[in-house]
Amino acid sequence: MAVAHSASGEGEIRPLGTLLAVSNVEQVVEATRKRLGAVGVWSGTLRAAAVADEPAAIRRIEELGYGSVWTGEGIGGKDAFAHAAMALASSSRIIFGTGIANVWARHPATMEGGAATLAAAWPGRFVLGVGASHATMVERSGQVYGNPVAHMAQYLAEMDDAVVDSPDTPVPFARVLAALRPRMLELAREHAHGAHPYFVPPSHTPMARKILGADRLLIPEQAIALITDPGEARRVARKHMALYLTLPNYLNSLRHLGFDDEDLSGAGSDRLVDAIVAWGDEQSIVDRIVELRSTGADHVVVQPLADDLPGVLAQLERLAPALASL
Repeated sequence: MAVAHSASGEGEIRPLGTLLAVSNVEQVVEATRKRLGAVGVWSGTLRAAAVADEPAAIRRIEELGYGSVWTGEGIGGKDAFAHAAMALASSSRIIFGTGIANVWARHPATMEGGAATLAAAWPGRFVLGVGASHATMVERSGQVYGNPVAHMAQYLAEMDDAVVDSPDTPVPFARVLAALRPRMLELAREHAHGAHPYFVPPSHTPMARKILGADRLLIPEQAIALITDPGEARRVARKHMALYLTLPNYLNSLRHLGFDDEDLSGAGSDRLVDAIVAWGDEQSIVDRIVELRSTGADHVVVQPLADDLPGVLAQLERLAPALASL
């Protein structure tokens, strides 16, 4: 599938090619929605944890009833697909999502082949989240970070071209994009099964749903802190947010949603902190999840803010009973 380029180098978004030919997108979306359920888990702590500690943590998350577990990938460190295989082999039901598999870490054909291999080995238990990362992280690896929408459009086209050489998947896997602003969300609608936004406030969800339409997946990440003291909750939240508030992609997304320089300067305003991180008691977290689902989210992946896996699991254990009615 070819992607045309304008004089500015930005990719012209065209309808799905090979992806539509190999699977009915709407059917894959609906089947994935049902398998995921209401709530999953996103944890950067998993990526940082010792490999030996992960299997027991994955099994505990599964036992607690969460529908999925997601973690990220940089360039270097734990490989997204090896990480997924370890998690899937350690569990029996839970879905693993890459949040995200970094397009700068591997060739498009390798991305497609790796995802298909996991989907063939664990049918119905893998969702491929793909993202363009950030300029500072990519350029540290010696690569040149170009226009992310144009790069992603070309990358997805080359993934589609590689489908013919990839393993057969008895249950087609969903492909979602790390999409924040309208043009990447349009790309997620036209070239994928939906979007997996990260570090977004609740106001992002209805905007994203409007662009994606009803027949695409919307799986936002939601940071949480089961802390009722406002000062302590915001301290933990700001520690989590510090790196992200230095990255232009996130800052531009937040400005698009109405946050201004006063919100984004320093460690962030209370208004911004409270929008990005849901904090309080169990019902406060459930209320945020209900808000997201009522405004367009299919599946919300909560990220407990903690320094280690025991801290993550402690919050998930506290929260699980309150989620039973969702």
